[in-house]
Amino acid sequence: MQNDGFWSDRNVFVTGASGFLGGWLLKSLISKGANPICLVRDEVPKSMYYYDGLNSKCVTVRGRLEDLELLKRALNDYNISHVFHLGAQTQVLMANRYPPDTFMANIMGTWNMLEACRGSKQIEGIVVASTDKAYGSQSKLPYNEETPMEGEHPYDVSKSCTDLIARSYFKTYGLPVGITRCGNFYGGGDLNFDRIVPGTIKSVLKGKRPVIRSDGKYIRDYFYIEDAASAYITLGENVKQKEIMGEAFNFGNNDPKTVMEITELMSKLMGSKLKPDIRNESSGEIRKQYLSSEKANRLLKWKPKYSLEEGLKRTIGWYTDFFKKNGLAKTV
Repeated sequence: MQNDGFWSDRNVFVTGASGFLGGWLLKSLISKGANPICLVRDEVPKSMYYYDGLNSKCVTVRGRLEDLELLKRALNDYNISHVFHLGAQTQVLMANRYPPDTFMANIMGTWNMLEACRGSKQIEGIVVASTDKAYGSQSKLPYNEETPMEGEHPYDVSKSCTDLIARSYFKTYGLPVGITRCGNFYGGGDLNFDRIVPGTIKSVLKGKRPVIRSDGKYIRDYFYIEDAASAYITLGENVKQKEIMGEAFNFGNNDPKTVMEITELMSKLMGSKLKPDIRNESSGEIRKQYLSSEKANRLLKWKPKYSLEEGLKRTIGWYTDFFKKNGLAKTV
C-alpha cells in the first residue's frame, strides 16, 4: 500500500544512514523524490552511503545519537516531516563483549530521537527500527506482535527497550510512531563478512569452504534488503492512520531456514560443492527465531516481492560484480 507521490519534496531524517539498511532505504527515498537529511557518526568509505555516492544526494549531519541537542537542531533546522530511526549498534558479538556502548547507542539513542521529535511541531511520522530479537527466546513460534518483549542477551535487551520506549512515546505523548520488527537482513551492500550470507558468498568466490560459527542448526528468517526498504517505506507512508499509529509490525519472508540450509542453498546457486566448516563456537544467541507477517499483510497490504531464492540470486550477483571491481574474480 504505497503512494509514489507521497515522498516528493519531503524532508526526511534518517539515522543509521551509512548502515546496510540505511543505504537501500535512501535509494528508495531518493527515487521517490524525498530530500534525505542523514545522521552519520563515522565515515565508512565502503558503505553504500559513500560507495554508491548517496552522500552527494543527501545532507549529512555529523554526530551521535547520544547528543540530544544536535538531534533537536537537525529536526528544526531542516524542517523535518518524517524520521526513520535505524541508527543502532547492531553487532551481537560486539554487544556481548562490551554492553555499555550498545545500551548507550540503542536505548539512550532511541529516547533522545523520540524526545527531539516530541519537541518538534513539524513531525508527521516516525518509524523506529526494532528487531525480531526483541522477543527473546520463545517456545511458541512464529512470533506475532502480541508476543512479549523478553530479550535476554545485551543486544536483544537493548532492542526490547527500543521497542518499549517507542510505544511509551505514542501512549503518553501521542507521537505518530510505527515500529518495525524484522528478520535477518541480507542482500548486496552488506560488507560485514562475519554475517552468514556475505561471508559464505565471499568464501565461495575465493574457493574456500564457507565458515559456520554455530552448529548450523540455528533457525532464522532471512529477509531480502530491498523488501525491507519497501516495508519501511510502506509503514512511513501509513503511520498516521488510526489503526497503524503506535503499532509494531513484523516484516519477514515467512520462510525460515537453518544456518546450514541457507549456506547449502547459496553454495548450490553458485555451483559450488565446497562443504561448510562448522566450528560450533557461537554462544549468547537465540536458537530459533522466525516471524509471522500476517498483520503487515492485513493492515498495510504489504508482502515481500522476492522469494528467498530470488533474493539470494540478486545478492550473489551484486557481490560477484563487487569483487570483480575490487580485484577478486570468481573462482567456481
